[in-house]
Amino acid sequence: MREDWTEALLPQVCDILDNLRKPINAKERTKRIEGKPKNELYPYYGATGQVGYIDDYLTDGEYVLIGEDAAPFLDYTKAVAFIINGKTWVNNHAHILKSHFNDKYLCYYLNQFQFREYVTGTTRLKLTQGAMKRMPVKIAPLPEQRAIVAKIEQLLSELDNGIANLKAAQEKLAIYRQAVLKKAFEGELTKQWRSQQTHLPTADELLEQIQAERKAHYQQQLKAWQQSVIEWDAQGRKGKKPAKPKKAKEVEPLDEAELDILPTIASSWKWDTLMNIAELIGGVTKGRKLEGKELISLPYLRVANVQDGYLDLSQIKEIEVLPSDLEKYKLHKGDILYTEGGDKDKLGRGTIWNDEIKDCIHQNHIFRARLYRKDMSPKFVGYYSQTRTAKDYFFSKAKQTTNLASINLTVLSNLPFPICSLNEQTQIVQEIESRLSVCDKLATTIDESLEKSEALRQSILKKAFRGKLLSEAELEACRQEPDWEPADKLLRRIQGKNAVPTTGNLFET
Repeated sequence: MREDWTEALLPQVCDILDNLRKPINAKERTKRIEGKPKNELYPYYGATGQVGYIDDYLTDGEYVLIGEDAAPFLDYTKAVAFIINGKTWVNNHAHILKSHFNDKYLCYYLNQFQFREYVTGTTRLKLTQGAMKRMPVKIAPLPEQRAIVAKIEQLLSELDNGIANLKAAQEKLAIYRQAVLKKAFEGELTKQWRSQQTHLPTADELLEQIQAERKAHYQQQLKAWQQSVIEWDAQGRKGKKPAKPKKAKEVEPLDEAELDILPTIASSWKWDTLMNIAELIGGVTKGRKLEGKELISLPYLRVANVQDGYLDLSQIKEIEVLPSDLEKYKLHKGDILYTEGGDKDKLGRGTIWNDEIKDCIHQNHIFRARLYRKDMSPKFVGYYSQTRTAKDYFFSKAKQTTNLASINLTVLSNLPFPICSLNEQTQIVQEIESRLSVCDKLATTIDESLEKSEALRQSILKKAFRGKLLSEAELEACRQEPDWEPADKLLRRIQGKNAVPTTGNLFET
């Protein structure tokens, strides 16, 4: 730290005005603002920003707010402090600060501060007023504070423009991806390929073969059940009698009204439903009462592991289940996974399991589709499940809350699905992947650039409060300002003769 800077505890550089905050619950706020025009209301703030409006104000002016609890104290990509201006109301989840020097300087300083030693709690971190009063603050001369704020805002503005461009490119890639999938599942990408085929099986022929496989699968399940009943009987009928497998429900063909709202597909194709081509089941329920029973521990997939079109296996948990659950819920290579809940763009998902983890099962918030035809392409099914047509279907049939929606097994079973020959399915997957491989590489590059941008934001703030952001010319210009004085003199002048001694250079770097 340069010799014209100093360090002080937070109460020495700002007023802590927590006496100006007051919580009002959402129900009371709604009652108070009902029927009143927006120009008669005032922003109501919480730990991380504005959370609503209210019909009165407690603060008037510029202040720095920093979360008391529920703020992202340990996430360097998110701000924990922010500026408020004008007439406002702050609840008890944020501390109210007013800098003796420069509010923006203090705000930027807090957004690069390492809070780990000052917050308590595990899932919901808390910064008490007592802990906050122990926080050290680095103080630059007043003209340098202004210059630092201006330089930070210039650099962050340029960075934000770059991030906006990256996100715009991200959106364009998403649009392109959907355009590719749309054409693929309307038969456009393989139109020329189809014209060159001499004998291409029809969708009806494939469906007949699938139905035969479906019946054979049920007979196999029935035979296995009969054998398990014999064994259960031979062992003195201990425990519950094995449950008889349910015969797959016969589904009526889609009617004209349902077909009318679906995209037009190639004449040799046919619309059917997902349940006619795949066995669908939910997963194991967590929290069952299994005390006193023989259990085994198995890795299992949670919703967090099943992303839109890919698996995130960075954190795999284990669950204790009955030995019989392994056979029932074990994932096989080629299974297609669907999530029960999510937002509009991620509901369903349709992600392929490639047998990455041995003896892995799935929880009940994940549905599994296992194709009756072993030579049918799981990727074909997975890619279709990521189309706008599939996502819109899921969302339209889902049970919806404020931010999320959820589907059940019935909704998934009735997903309209385009059927074409096995050879064309393979060709469609190739056409999709040849186009999306470049798209996916660009998407990865953009994701990496966005991560680097967040790291750069912190790097700018860290550099600023090490006194290394301004050039020598910029520093010299600060020293020529009429109100320039060393930071320790500035602090003493502000606090007067009875000032509490500063902490000294505790954070020399």
